Amino acid sequence: MDNQITIRKAIHKKDAKDIAALAREIWTEHYTPIIGAEQVEYMLEKFQSEEAIFNQINSQGYIYYMAFCEGKLSGYLSIKPDEVAKEVFLSKLYVEKSFRKKGIAKEFISMLKELYKKPQFNSIWLTVNKNNKGSIAAYHKLGFKIVDEMVTDIGNGFVMDDYKMSMEL
Repeated sequence: MDNQITIRKAIHKKDAKDIAALAREIWTEHYTPIIGAEQVEYMLEKFQSEEAIFNQINSQGYIYYMAFCEGKLSGYLSIKPDEVAKEVFLSKLYVEKSFRKKGIAKEFISMLKELYKKPQFNSIWLTVNKNNKGSIAAYHKLGFKIVDEMVTDIGNGFVMDDYKMSMEL
């Protein structure tokens, strides 16, 4: 088996469609036990549907990347660089269950560190659900540290209860 990881930028409507399908698979499996099926469905529709992703790419300043392993779309990343604050917001980093622990997240972070380095950028930051213990441990291993706690109202009676994690570049 070829475990080579390739990463490419998502640009086309089909890319958004493929990412949305993968998001549904990952979120249903990973987040239902953490936040419940109703909130998962709401967040998929609001933030990770084909339309939402394509809109984020085309008019909200987000950049999406797709990771392929064994010839299959196996993960995705979304960032929003802020040149004024000299920070990169890591909005999404998700890997399909059967491809976890194969170095995809590490490849994504290595790519970001290369693309967004000092002096133009000082840090990469993200938010992660406080109950998402596996992801928190993975982010620690990648070099992120918990710097704050955040509760964000996302509408429809739902909140995101997260840690803010940051990595200095």
